Amino acid sequence: MGKPTGFKEFDRKKVPWRLPVVRINDYNEVYTEPQVEQLREQGARCMDCGVPFCQSTTGCPIDNLIPEWNDLVYNDRWQEAIERLHKTNNFPEFTGRTCPAPCEGSCVLGINNPPVTIKNIENAIVDRAWEEGWIKPQLPKTRTGKKVAIVGSGPAGLTAADQLNQAGHEVTVYERADRIGGLLQYGIPNMKLGKDVVQRRVDKMTAEGIKFVTGANVGKDIDPKELVNGNDALLLACGATKPRDLPIPNREAKGVHFAMEFLTANTMQSVHGDSLGDGFISAEGKDVIVIGGGDTGTDCIGTSLRHGCRSLVNFELLPKPPADRGADNPWPEWPRIYRVDYGHEEAAAKFGRDPREYQILSKEFLVDDEGNLCGIKTVEVKWTRSDDDGWKMTEVEGSEKEWPAQLILLAMGFLGPEQYVAESLGIEVDPRSNFEAEHGRFATSFEGVFAAGDCRRGQSLVVWAINEGRGAARAIDIFLQGSSGMPAPGVTMGTSLEIG
Repeated sequence: MGKPTGFKEFDRKKVPWRLPVVRINDYNEVYTEPQVEQLREQGARCMDCGVPFCQSTTGCPIDNLIPEWNDLVYNDRWQEAIERLHKTNNFPEFTGRTCPAPCEGSCVLGINNPPVTIKNIENAIVDRAWEEGWIKPQLPKTRTGKKVAIVGSGPAGLTAADQLNQAGHEVTVYERADRIGGLLQYGIPNMKLGKDVVQRRVDKMTAEGIKFVTGANVGKDIDPKELVNGNDALLLACGATKPRDLPIPNREAKGVHFAMEFLTANTMQSVHGDSLGDGFISAEGKDVIVIGGGDTGTDCIGTSLRHGCRSLVNFELLPKPPADRGADNPWPEWPRIYRVDYGHEEAAAKFGRDPREYQILSKEFLVDDEGNLCGIKTVEVKWTRSDDDGWKMTEVEGSEKEWPAQLILLAMGFLGPEQYVAESLGIEVDPRSNFEAEHGRFATSFEGVFAAGDCRRGQSLVVWAINEGRGAARAIDIFLQGSSGMPAPGVTMGTSLEIG
């Protein structure tokens, strides 16, 4: 490393967010402009560790060459840094903004010190590369004459499209929404991932020859068998879009919505300027309750604040996480600790307290005479070890409570992909309803049809979607050509890999 003693000399210092009292008044990204010298110091903190766990199986799913580009940033060699970053990551501007950074959880420095700010450095590298004009359309040198159709334009579908196009295949991406991006477009708010950031990458891919078709609901408007017959391979990358419901009394109340209904409508109207009329779900002036933690719950919190909600509470079923790793959560596992995300910080700034209420079980939605939501009834729960060393939940007697609410958002995760595409092709699914396809080969039970991303592995991270997209593209390339120059996991670009 360029600064072997850097980890001793410099403390961890993250790139700060904009002030919460300012940023809740707009939908712009929450990030501030990073300072180059600060980034160089943070790059210098990267240790010359014998095994870089940050890019191991517990760290980065796409094997990012993290120590290399940390060192390049420290030495002010930014253009080389983006070249190293792009060797493993097609879209570092997406992961640099949205990934929870398992790499930092596995950082060797993190054993007894705060880890390197890997995520900040990654994001700064790619943003500077765009600003400097280092990222430009790269047309494939040759075309193979093979055609591939991809269903879904989320991170897995876009990654596979990028890889296959660069290999010379003709790629068409079908998206049922009105804009390209899938989860990146409508599942993640503009505050965390600007839609201009998504569009500039889509524009680059378009200039490189990839065709995008919007408003194309494959399985309903388009028969997937037509895509099979009209192409040499078909990739399903349609995500895990079936939300987990909350089937308690009065679920049909007017004012109870899935998180994605709320977030999608907000991006369409508040960011893109589409006029949705009654289709827009507003939190303005309402008592809002978000059920479920995680990123989606946080995004509902941040969006509700920007609407001007009257009050805000976030229910979580599990206990409050500890401040530090527990004995059952050792390094280099992902640290299951208490964190304050952007939405929590904003809620605390506006209402004076963190919005989260832990160990809360929802029992019944409360409605008025016209069927409008007016509140929710809950009970507290406690968690104890069961005889089989698992966890047992019991309700706390006398802890019932009624909360006022005119808008309740369900952010409890997703159960798997919608089934109509698989059913129309007769594709086998696993016990969790995901499309059955072995990781590494990604082939479904239908010849020539592949699956990748959340529709194959279940709800997961953007970085895992990129892993899946790259892996599926390589599998398809081998299926079409007999071999592939694309990298297998742990192998950088430029290595030719034969089938076997």
